[in-house]
Amino acid sequence: MAKKKNEYKIKEPWNWSKELKLLPGYIILILWVVLTVVMIGWIFAASFSTTREINKGEIFQFATGFHFENYVTAWQAQNVSVFFLNSLFYASISCVCIVLISAPAAYVLSRYTFLGNKTIKTGFIVAMSVPAIMVVLPLFSLKASLLGGVPGRLILLVLYICMNVPFTTTFLLNFFGTLSKTYEEAAAVDGCPPMKTFWVIMLPLAQPGIVTVSIFNFLAVWNEYFMSLIFASSDSERSVGVGLFTLVNGLQQNGQYGALFAAVIIVFLPTFILYIFLSEKIIAGVTGGGIKG
Repeated sequence: MAKKKNEYKIKEPWNWSKELKLLPGYIILILWVVLTVVMIGWIFAASFSTTREINKGEIFQFATGFHFENYVTAWQAQNVSVFFLNSLFYASISCVCIVLISAPAAYVLSRYTFLGNKTIKTGFIVAMSVPAIMVVLPLFSLKASLLGGVPGRLILLVLYICMNVPFTTTFLLNFFGTLSKTYEEAAAVDGCPPMKTFWVIMLPLAQPGIVTVSIFNFLAVWNEYFMSLIFASSDSERSVGVGLFTLVNGLQQNGQYGALFAAVIIVFLPTFILYIFLSEKIIAGVTGGGIKG
């Protein structure tokens, strides 16, 4: 039986001159990957070792076995569970609220022409360029004078949402701009109102961009340190960034280095899982906006 045409694959000849030009980039990439793997591997091995083994540099020998109690100590005794759940709460709620605000705004700005359209777009770009410290310090003065009774958790949540709306809206503008207007015209013929057209038809079509920007926002909120340091008044409100800094100081004084590295692994694990399982979606989302539909 003859094979179909699409079953044949044309293999391009090896171009030595082209590959040699890329050789410096390959070397830098390989060195970076090796360095990253060694560093992560060392921390991971140290999280299962004792303080004595870490000080002697014998973490890869596991002479006394694997010390899982380091993770128990970090999770329970050192409040890592509180910091972890706080950051998970901030990141999850923020991502949902940011999309609910930014997606409709990006859709309207990209699909409709009205007075002030370009001004609003420029405003989002300008807002992205403003350093966080210029906004946070005046807000802290406002909190101290007028919002003293407002919980720090609520203030942090509002700040995380507002600080990431300009970037998310700008990111989604390109995605909605590349979608064909045929979908909206067909929906209008069927009597579907514009608002319903957005939620039922256009929003699902922009899913690659929404997933990608939500991952970026999740990582930004999860790794945020400065605002949590200023507005979180207690351990019950602090995120993993500030909590891990406090934890490092405490465990260094107690000499519990195994629990310290276990805490680092716990904090690092969510972002690592996101990169491993959603890397293809991130790449598809970043490159998908450049394809005209």
